Amino acid sequence: MRKTLDRLGYVQIDTISVVARAHHHTFWSRVSGYRDEQINRLIRRGEAFEYWAHAAAFLPMRHYRFALPVMNAYRRGEEKWVRSRDPKLMRAVLDRVREEGPLRVRDFETPKRHGTQAWWNWKPAKGALEQLFMQGDLMSVGRDGLEKIYDLPERVLPRDVATAEPSTKELAAHLVDLTLRAHGFAVARTFTYGIRYGGARSKATRAAVRDVLDAGVRSGELTSFEGRHGERFFGRTEALARRPGKPPDVVRILSPFDNSVIHRDRVRGIFDFDFVFECYVTEAKRRFGYYCLPILFGDTFVGRMDCKAHRAKGLFEIKHLYVERPLPESFDAAFGSAVWEYARLTGCDDVQVSDVTPARDKPRIERCLMHTPST
Repeated sequence: MRKTLDRLGYVQIDTISVVARAHHHTFWSRVSGYRDEQINRLIRRGEAFEYWAHAAAFLPMRHYRFALPVMNAYRRGEEKWVRSRDPKLMRAVLDRVREEGPLRVRDFETPKRHGTQAWWNWKPAKGALEQLFMQGDLMSVGRDGLEKIYDLPERVLPRDVATAEPSTKELAAHLVDLTLRAHGFAVARTFTYGIRYGGARSKATRAAVRDVLDAGVRSGELTSFEGRHGERFFGRTEALARRPGKPPDVVRILSPFDNSVIHRDRVRGIFDFDFVFECYVTEAKRRFGYYCLPILFGDTFVGRMDCKAHRAKGLFEIKHLYVERPLPESFDAAFGSAVWEYARLTGCDDVQVSDVTPARDKPRIERCLMHTPST
């Protein structure tokens, strides 16, 4: 888990529970024997923390200082992200956590509402907790289900973690290293994908990233090359010089939020796979379904499937599987094994496929899923 998080740089957190939640799914795709409770264990051991990358995420604790520019910008009011405008309430919330130890939203009573005054129907304390969290005055020490448990940073941060805010140059070097470790090579905009703040600070960071990339090319550490669509990619020269081996005949069912598909232009340009997460698309405009999962076989995206876990029935339903590449015989056993393993992650012990496109492939897919593999 620690190695996976360090390699990826972050794992996005998501609350949608149609199948497995995205953070569990992303770890499961890479960590043999993964279990849900292991994330909290990683946080309790001081090896990970929760904050924002481009969205809510788990990050390596050794990257904590690189979140400080955003935290401090929110604290100073330089960035417009507000969940509470009540300094008195925020002080009271902070005092309770200081005196009582780790607390959740439910540990704060809801004051009586006057008229229609409410923050999106949130408890006022929740807004204060989230404001303090984004400012870095509180941290999460884990989650109870999906509910964050808040505590003071001085009781959460390991003694040896660096807490000095990085310079713009240091942050740029970190973003370049982080992106190349996670993706191998990338276009310039990918390196600054996770920047939360805007304005001059954002422009300065993007300019500093370009300086780091240009300096790397001049020194020979990095190589720049043009992709098929004319975009300029950057990668470590040593890594790009290595010849890739043959990928194993393994099927990987990926989350729509998986780090390998989160950059949609990259997936389209490199893998010729046009992936859109249609949860955010109106039903009338969906082509593939509400919660489609990309299917990777070896190093090729061969299709996607719209799925739903009917947990009360213990049934994992493939509502619609779309086959978009020719499938060799070696795909069948690998696909069956991957689907059954994923079904168990979602809490289901039975699998059903309702529809397949093209229709002629449905009997084959049903045969793939006919035999339940041993646990």
